[in-house]
Amino acid sequence: FLVLAATALLMLGVFQGQKSTGLVLSLSAAAVLVTLVIVWLQPAGRSIAFEGLFVRDGFGSFMKGLILVGSAVSLVMAWRYIERENMARFEFPVLMLFATVGMMMMVSAHDLISLYIGLELQSLSLYVIAAFRRDTIRSTESGLKYFVLGALSSGMLLYGSSLIYGFAGTTSFAALADTFQQAAQAGEVPAVGLIVGMVFLSTGLAFKVGAVPFHMWTPDVYEGAPTPVTAFFASAPKIAAMALFVRVLMGPFAELAEQWQQIVVAISMLSMILGALAAISQTSIKRLMAYSSIGHVGYALIGLAAGTEAGVRGLAIYMAIYLFMNLGTFAVILCMRQKDRMVENIEDLRGLSKTHPMMALAMGIFMFSMAGIPPMAGFFSKLYVFLAAIEAELYTLAVVGVLSSVVGAFYYLRIVKLMYFDEPTEAFDRPLGREMNLVMGVTGAITLLFFVFPSPIVAGAEAAATALLAAG
Repeated sequence: FLVLAATALLMLGVFQGQKSTGLVLSLSAAAVLVTLVIVWLQPAGRSIAFEGLFVRDGFGSFMKGLILVGSAVSLVMAWRYIERENMARFEFPVLMLFATVGMMMMVSAHDLISLYIGLELQSLSLYVIAAFRRDTIRSTESGLKYFVLGALSSGMLLYGSSLIYGFAGTTSFAALADTFQQAAQAGEVPAVGLIVGMVFLSTGLAFKVGAVPFHMWTPDVYEGAPTPVTAFFASAPKIAAMALFVRVLMGPFAELAEQWQQIVVAISMLSMILGALAAISQTSIKRLMAYSSIGHVGYALIGLAAGTEAGVRGLAIYMAIYLFMNLGTFAVILCMRQKDRMVENIEDLRGLSKTHPMMALAMGIFMFSMAGIPPMAGFFSKLYVFLAAIEAELYTLAVVGVLSSVVGAFYYLRIVKLMYFDEPTEAFDRPLGREMNLVMGVTGAITLLFFVFPSPIVAGAEAAATALLAAG
């Protein structure tokens, strides 16, 4: 449905010209919401399609739901921005739709070939929208950096896939899982080429989630890309890449857990430490959010490192809560306008509680949640992954996670201090826009009141984890 909708909207834009941008954007958001309903109404159970290339299961449906929510909210947040910043071209929402199609393909990949097709459809669309403001050097530079490093990661991923195919003789996830299970039962050690292939494949996926040491593109791309694009980058593609990472390692490579677990533990620790320390010195709110996202990827990877059902459940809950915190924070950043131009310095938030009290309250909720302070949703997301790590006896990883969380709290609480205890320098422009108020209000309410009614997210994540591991 989403492919057909994107193609139809592309045709509409071509024949109607640039005056159709508003209509195409509205219809794109509607198409994403209809797709969300279709995903939600799908029957339970697991089914394979396209000769084993595509799988539909509970895990895929949960993650697709999060991706579609992220895409829909990003489209809504982009509406006023693209008109004001001379970016009102119909290709923008269409590219976001094609990127979303790629993400859904990634989540449902059941073969190394379909994995790559989904990944590239997403990546090629994202390269273009990162550089969408052609008249600014920063946006063009961010698109180019993302393209060059993204191409490098795709090369690594393809090299790993070719090694796996060469040594195992198949690209199918089901056939790979059978091969490794038979080898384990026979007491055979997997070939070195297979392990090297898996390392290259994991490296390519770590690039896509922005985990250390493959994070170098994240701060520059986040800062240079238009702000609604950065909001999109930080939400939907992160969830898609993380879901793909989990599906690959917990599916076909589940028997090789001893080999990949140490890689995941290492990149998780490095991401949490770098995310906590590098963000302290940042002055740009978008760069701060980039390092924050690297840290959050580290926390989410704790769930994958655990390699258990509790770990996958913790990761799914983490990504769901991260989505709402992140979209809400970027809605606040999009409202940071003075004299009709965007401002991005953290210092610009001084005294926000006096000039825009509700906006300051929303930002305060998101910052407390990201710092992991109870009773905000962020506390529970970290609690679930830390409990999974302790259950799997990964004590060092859990301790590093808690310590990084304490260090990271410094820069989140500094923003709260600026908003509530400093004098305002200059007020932001009014009005903020009805859609921005709605996004901040809804995401703020979900983040604040998660502990009152956690069952939709927790039960959904539990069903997703059970579906993934039952298949494995």
